[in-house]
Amino acid sequence: MLAMTDAAAEAITALTGQEGQADAGLRFAVQEVEETGAQLGLSVAPSPEDGDQVLATEGGAKVFLEPKAAEFLDDKVLDIQQDDEGQMSFAVLQQPEDTPGT
Repeated sequence: MLAMTDAAAEAITALTGQEGQADAGLRFAVQEVEETGAQLGLSVAPSPEDGDQVLATEGGAKVFLEPKAAEFLDDKVLDIQQDDEGQMSFAVLQQPEDTPGT
């Protein structure tokens, strides 16, 4: 299942709070499937669509995953990154693998 960092959760809460809708969340949906992976669309949605998986944090951040997007993001982590100009963006990263004995 997609994991979410605290920084990403805070950014989602701030972003969806601007919309003024308590149930709003960040929605991932597959736009196009390619041989090398999937092209994902990201949008702020007022509520999940039928069939969406819903991830929620105690702080109120919500992520809605369209079924195919959930499949592609199953082993990923949603994080936030800052570029050289200070612009923040969401990043989907590979989850670190558990090392034996830790």
